[in-house]
Amino acid sequence: MEKLAQNNPAFLLDVLNGRLAFERTGVKLYDSVIGKIEAQAQPRFLAIVGQLREIRAEEKEHEEWLAAQIRGLGGNPDGKSEMAQLEMEEGRGIETIICDGHSNAVHLLHALLAAELADNAGWDVLVKLADEAGDPAAKIEFARRMAEEAKHLLFIRELVVRSAETMMLGAERPLPRGFGSVAASKMKKPLLVGGALGAVLLGVGALAASALFLARPKLAPRLRHAL
Repeated sequence: MEKLAQNNPAFLLDVLNGRLAFERTGVKLYDSVIGKIEAQAQPRFLAIVGQLREIRAEEKEHEEWLAAQIRGLGGNPDGKSEMAQLEMEEGRGIETIICDGHSNAVHLLHALLAAELADNAGWDVLVKLADEAGDPAAKIEFARRMAEEAKHLLFIRELVVRSAETMMLGAERPLPRGFGSVAASKMKKPLLVGGALGAVLLGVGALAASALFLARPKLAPRLRHAL
């Protein structure tokens, strides 16, 4: 992360604080959605709580990791930087819908979808910044979390789509209980694969490529010996 911070450490801290502010909001959003779904006790939506809890745990890990990186760079994870303020303002509408206003499960999932779209874009920016700065170690860490966020987006998007199909077509579409079932259903329709699943593959690909880049000095002598 030090290499990424060389040119403009103040800006990097601002961006990381902004991402941290959004991740903290994300944890609150999932806590609220899980609580409301459990309170309503509708079997259709209770079945997805396990996966929502897993997503919430990953959002919490992202929050804690970002806070540690900010401290490591000499910043204050509780500081209200310009980007942190902006992220909080941008998320306020979604937070109001989920934490205060709505209780309809479909509405809650729709608001979560908006949050996940923004979250994915934020991590994508960090991956690109690390790549341009020539900081493969930072890129690996950002890409791993971007891939996780892309899975979140794919799962929530599928929940929203199947809920809409149920209301539109009049026949109940079963909700996926986990990311694996969503990915499997998409792979059966190769022409429809894209969007969030593409982002997952992009994140995993970036992670693998960065790992190979880091390992290159160690691999080179072995390759020469093999030749």
